[in-house]
Amino acid sequence: MSRVAFHTLGCKVNSYETEAMWQLFQQAGYQKVDFEQEADVYLINTCTVTNTGDKKSRQIIRRAVRQNPDAVIAVTGCYAQTSPAEVAAIPGVDIVVGTQGRDQLVGYVDQFRQERLPINAVGNIMKQREYEELEVPTFSDRTRASLKIQEGCNNFCTFCIIPWAKGLSRSRKPENVLAQAHQLVEADYKEIVLTGIHTGGYGDDFEDYKLADLLWDLDRVEGLKRIRISSIEASQVNEKVIEVLNASEKMCRHLHIPLQAGDNEVLKRMRRKYTVEEYRETIRQLHEAMPNLAITTDVIVGFPGETDEQFENGLRFVEELGMYQLHVFPYSKRTGTPAARMTDQVPENIKNERVRKFIELSKRLQLQYSKQFVGDVLEVIPERPYKEDPTSGLYMGYADNYLQVAFPATEEMIGKVCKVKIDQAEADYVFGSFVRIIDEVPRPAVLSN
Repeated sequence: MSRVAFHTLGCKVNSYETEAMWQLFQQAGYQKVDFEQEADVYLINTCTVTNTGDKKSRQIIRRAVRQNPDAVIAVTGCYAQTSPAEVAAIPGVDIVVGTQGRDQLVGYVDQFRQERLPINAVGNIMKQREYEELEVPTFSDRTRASLKIQEGCNNFCTFCIIPWAKGLSRSRKPENVLAQAHQLVEADYKEIVLTGIHTGGYGDDFEDYKLADLLWDLDRVEGLKRIRISSIEASQVNEKVIEVLNASEKMCRHLHIPLQAGDNEVLKRMRRKYTVEEYRETIRQLHEAMPNLAITTDVIVGFPGETDEQFENGLRFVEELGMYQLHVFPYSKRTGTPAARMTDQVPENIKNERVRKFIELSKRLQLQYSKQFVGDVLEVIPERPYKEDPTSGLYMGYADNYLQVAFPATEEMIGKVCKVKIDQAEADYVFGSFVRIIDEVPRPAVLSN
């Protein structure tokens, strides 16, 4: 039996696609081994979001070649898509596939084994108009299942290379999304995370079927307990989306809405599609519809030309909005993007100081948000032992509002929906007492005369 090993760099979408590629190799009779072990095929799913992503991708490719010089080395993903010649030139690389045509990978491996000639199957991603179907009916080790619904992005923000790596926005056909949702429920997943490169743009390429329509259809999937949207732009949170969030029992009380900068001048230079005022109004409407909604966001600090004043504006803005959690990134030059050519780059030491201030704010906001749930009973799906103290008998899982909850549980409870009373809040975790597992067998209806 041939052995295949995978290594994924980059985002959650890449992790999803690696799972999908493993399904294809599994169906072809391959056995999966750890990347550090000797394999017959090494598949590296690369990232190119920063220059560091390129560098890490090259290091991992070389490591695979050293591990077994006779193995077939296949490279796919964003770095392979944007720099196919560079990847193909790395000694030992046999197959290069970009971010399309990955369903052909097993065939390319067979072809290479017969012909022993390098294969470069990278096409022009900008010409792709169809969503590439890659099914993941089950995941190796997760209690939450990702369900990819969309690919690509039309935004062309000045700091970002992604449209050149993933192509323009393409939505997955609703019937295929729903068929996979049913499969995941069959495989006993209680929570589905809708994912994509620009997830909120789902349906932009369809006539009369948008994200809100898909959410309603998923709401009707029997046996599914939770639907979470991995990320949505402020401009995509419209009345119809708010209506579903408000009315559906299954929609999680958590949204990730990238901000990137809390100052209009900086947003304009980033070529973001909203102003600070519009973003504030979106958050206000959401809090009105769902009072306890957890909102997480991304912030880039030290973008070219960002002054101390603009940075302070952003810091104040985020504090005022009462976010739950921030993902903070120092601006990183990405060759080939307009921002990398901007002249007024911010020195690294200033960027690092700004990151520190935002992380401090994030910890404060997290604690502030978490404290309001002390005394409440939340529904939590345990995922794994509490990693800070694995012998404590505590297990960690997420509440629907994205709080990380640690509580006494057992291995058998993993993946089940549990009622947990919140006793204590800290910045990263809240701690609770187990109440009960929610009865999954519907009780018979009591007929009244």
